[in-house]
Parts: sequence; C-alpha cells; structure tokens
Amino acid sequence: MDYYDPMVLLHSFRIAALATLISVLGHPAWAQQPDGANLTSSNKTPPESNPALDAELFYEIFLGEISSQTGDPGAGYAFMLEAARRSADGQLYQRAADIALQSRSGEYALAAAKAWKEALPQSREANRYVLQILVALNRIGETPDPLRQELARTPARSKAATLAALPQMYGRASDKALAAKVVEQALADELTNPATGPVAWVSLGRLRLAAGDKNGALGAARKAQELDNAHEDAARLALNLMEANTPQAESLVTQALSRQPAPDLRMAYARVLLDLQRYNDASRQLEVLTKDKPDLTEAWLVLATLQLEDNRLPAAETSLQRFMELVSASADAELRQKGLTQAYLLYAQIEEKKNNFAAADAWLQRIDGADELFSAQTRRASLLARQGKIEEARALLRNLPGTSADEQRMKLLAEVQLLRDQRLYQDAYQVQGQLIALAPDDIELLYDQAMLAEKAGKPDVMEQLLRQVIARQPNYHHAYNALGYSLADRGMHLEEAKQLIVKALEFAPNDPFIIDSLGWVEFRMGNKSDARRHLEAAYKVRSDVEIAAHLGEVLWSIGDTEGASRVWKEGLRASPDNDTLKETLKRLGVKL
Repeated sequence: MDYYDPMVLLHSFRIAALATLISVLGHPAWAQQPDGANLTSSNKTPPESNPALDAELFYEIFLGEISSQTGDPGAGYAFMLEAARRSADGQLYQRAADIALQSRSGEYALAAAKAWKEALPQSREANRYVLQILVALNRIGETPDPLRQELARTPARSKAATLAALPQMYGRASDKALAAKVVEQALADELTNPATGPVAWVSLGRLRLAAGDKNGALGAARKAQELDNAHEDAARLALNLMEANTPQAESLVTQALSRQPAPDLRMAYARVLLDLQRYNDASRQLEVLTKDKPDLTEAWLVLATLQLEDNRLPAAETSLQRFMELVSASADAELRQKGLTQAYLLYAQIEEKKNNFAAADAWLQRIDGADELFSAQTRRASLLARQGKIEEARALLRNLPGTSADEQRMKLLAEVQLLRDQRLYQDAYQVQGQLIALAPDDIELLYDQAMLAEKAGKPDVMEQLLRQVIARQPNYHHAYNALGYSLADRGMHLEEAKQLIVKALEFAPNDPFIIDSLGWVEFRMGNKSDARRHLEAAYKVRSDVEIAAHLGEVLWSIGDTEGASRVWKEGLRASPDNDTLKETLKRLGVKL
C-alpha cells in the first residue's frame, strides 16, 4: 500500500482528531455521549466519493494540523474550519474549535462551534460545545437556549447527573445572580417534572446560594423536599445554608434525618454543628450515628474528642477504644498509623486530666512517626509544665527540629499556648510579640496578642490592639465581641460595648459566646430580664463554664439561688479550675 495515499492519510488525520478531543469544563456528566448515538453518523454527513475533493480535503487537514503544531494556530484553525465546511464533518468542526481553545482564542472557538451547529443542527455535541464555550466566555445571557436543547436531548437516565452538574458548570460566572436567573429560565420544564424536579431545584438552590440569595436557596431546598421528601441532596443544600448563617434551613435537615438517611448525611450534620460550636447537639448526633452505624470509624474519634472536652472521661475512653479497634483493622497502613497516633494523643490528654502524668507520657512514647513528632513533643512539654518544670518544657519546644519560618512559627505558637495554660500571661504576651514580628499582617496573631494583653493586666493595650484589628479587618467579629465584652466586664462605656457586641452578632448570629456577651452587657446595664434570656439561650447551645458563671450570677441576683447553684455546679464539674467561675463565687461569697 502506498503510504502517501490521500485516502489513507485522510483516515489517519480523522483518527488523530478524535484522539485530541478536549473537555471544556471537565464534568463527567457533560462528557457522556447520547444513548445509542453513533458519533460518526450524528456529526457528519459523508460527501459522495470524489477523489479530487478527498485530496483537497486531505491537504487542508494536513496544513491545519501542521500549522497548529508548528506555532501558527490561527492558520491551523482556518484550514481546519474550511475542511469542516467542505465536508460537513462534525469531527473536523470539533477539531477546529479545539485548536482555537488550545490557543486560548475563545471567540474563534465559539465561531467554529456555531458553524458546526448550523451545519449539523441535530448534533448534540455541537450544541454542547456552543453551550460550554459561552459559559467559559462568561456570555451567560446567551446560554438558556442551548441549555434547554442540551437537556431536551439528554437521555432520561443521564438527566439527573446533567442537572446536578449545572452549579459546577456555571461556577465561574462573574454574575452569579444572572447565572441563577438564566438557569431557572432553562429549567422551567424540569422544575415541575416530578422525576427531575428535586435535583433541578437543588441545583438552582446552589446557584442562588452562590449568588448570595439565601432566601431563594432556602425556597429551592424546600421545593425539592416537597417533591421528594427522601431526596437527601435537599438536606445537603440545607446544611450549606446552615453554614451560611441561615438557621431556618435546619428543619429540612432534621426532617431528612427522621427518615433513616445515609450515615454520611448525619455525619455532615454533626460537622456543621461542630463548626457552629453547638457541641452538645453534635455529641447527640454522633451518639445516634455510632449506635446506628457502629463501624463508622471517624464518628467514634470525633465523639471521643467531644466527650473529652466535656470532661466525660469514661465515655471518652470507651469511644476511643472502639475507634482504635476499627482503625487497627484497616488495611491501609498510612491510615492506620495516623489513626492510632490521634488515639494515643487523646489517651494522653485523658490521663493528663486525671493528673496521671506517667501514664500520659507512656501513651506519647508510643508515637514514633516523624510527622507526628511535633504533636507528641508538645504534649510532653505540657506534662512537664503541669509538674512545675516550666523552663524544661520551654526548652523542649525550642529545641524541636526545624528552622524554616513555618517551623519557627509552630514552635512559638506551642510555647505561647504552654505559657497561657500555666497562666504565665506576661511571658506569653512577650513570646506572642515574637510571633507577630514573623507575620506582622496576621490579624489572628494580633487578636491573640490583645487577649494576652488583657490577661497580663494591660487593658489599655488590649483595647488599642482590638481597635487596630477592627480597622484593618472590619468583618472580624471576634474583635468586636472581645472589645465589647471587656468594656462591659469593666463597667465602662456600656452603650458602646453593647453596640460592639450587636455588631459581632450580625456576622455570627448563632455564636453562643457572643450571645453570652450580650447577656452580660445587659446585666451590667441593669436589664436583668434580657440578660437572663440571652444567657439561658447561650447556655442551652453551649454549656461552657464561663457562660455558666454569668448565668449563675444573673440568677443569683434575681433571687433564684437554687437555679444559680445548679448552673455553677455544672460549670465546676466541667472545669473546676476556671478563673472566672472561681472569682464569681468568691466575690459573691458563695460556697457550693
């Protein structure tokens, strides 16, 4: 056979064109071929056999490929597009578009895709290219018609995946609100279809949420659940809304959880509750989860951590033991080592809480991985400090290996925490200054410096630093809350203190510690009824010892000594050494 036969080379170039297809957006749902479709028959109309035409066509394809591969994609695109027009071959139109895309010529790629669609109006692939290129070019307003056509041509069994991919497809649109609007227009038929409505509403809800339309996203989640109350993606959208400070969405989650959902949905709910600092609620969800799904490894570890924080040491040990049994059985050696390291660290903390320092150190000695050395040595330093060996503990941290900026930062952070735990606030304040010198633009480090200044007896410095934080990052709600609480606690500028705390609540309306601050400033202003209401709400969400101290004092001041004693005792059980609670009891002359 002659290797220069035009028909042979033409066939070879068509095969090469197929091999160089690219994915514009990369989602699997948009890379599927139509059910039963034959790419060749749907994308081209074969011309009658004409040796002269075939030779000329071959030459154009040849020049197109050579030009595009030797640094002249413009010429390559022109040759390939002309070849596509001559042959009405969908593969050649696609190759022309690909050449333009590879050279970042979006408008030329769009022109090729539109020419392809015009030549082969029934080609789903041509329509898909037009749609995806329009989205990539951010010409969102032009996409409703091609999107409707794509959905109309999508096989029933693939439609849910296609609909679910829409938020990702439109994710880079600069005008998120417009994206949500045009998708809603294109989904008019799908939204009312019982088969596709739930997934269509969830996708629309995600687009609305991306556009900042929380109410619209919540409405979409409700519509999805109304059409199919077993549709868990509506609950997952609701979880996203909870993370975005939309508490009304929680009822959708709890409804889904009442119908024996997949375990990962309850786990996701527990994670959101943790992020919202609703630790008691998170613990309850994890207890249900570990009962229903006792082999879910991660749930046992998180539950053990929460139980440890709540000072429920026997329960924490039980959960941790179950976690170790599960992780030890893992076939993944790396996962097994990391899991056991986490367990050893938690066991060490449990023994440390029992003041059993030798046992705690024994658990730490079982950690031998290089990556876990820092955590183990940090806990050892804590054990030394608890035994009064402060300088030895600090030397241990300073002598840890590592000289890079990140490693130095980690060592200094560990030393600050060590000194803070030992109430050596002046020393911690000085070390924090070294940290800030390493990263002067780090707002969180500056905020921590302010908190240490207050503990070190420098309230004026604390106030100055917090006002710097607010000026540099006006949405940093922790600074508003800390400054407002400090002013209230000192009985100073109470109106300003309340305004600062209310401002903090605008950014984090469900934060129990900010609600506690609001209750405390109301108490300082003499509004005991409002103070009690806020503090009880905060304590219900998070039974923290400092909230207990404040709530107890308010109850004591209105004559509810029994309620005050009960709350204080709960606080003492959780944290018997808390300074705020001990100072409150001493000041009021209360003995429990």
